[in-house]
Amino acid sequence: MASNQEKQRHKAIGKRIKELRINAGYTSYSKFAIDHNLENKSVWRWEEGLNYTIDSLFMIADIHNMTVSELLIDIE
Repeated sequence: MASNQEKQRHKAIGKRIKELRINAGYTSYSKFAIDHNLENKSVWRWEEGLNYTIDSLFMIADIHNMTVSELLIDIE
């Protein structure tokens, strides 16, 4: 079972993923998913801090033209 600290980290990563989408001009995660050939449920889960892998983090970083380190900046 995940500790409270781990849960908070996952939430923070999800929040960051959502912020990047919104900053890219997408108010809808569905439109973002369609435009980037992703599954709606996957994007929703990532933004909830659920079910992402290192590969999905690389993919998200690539979509936003950043490194994974930049994606995870300030996540403690």
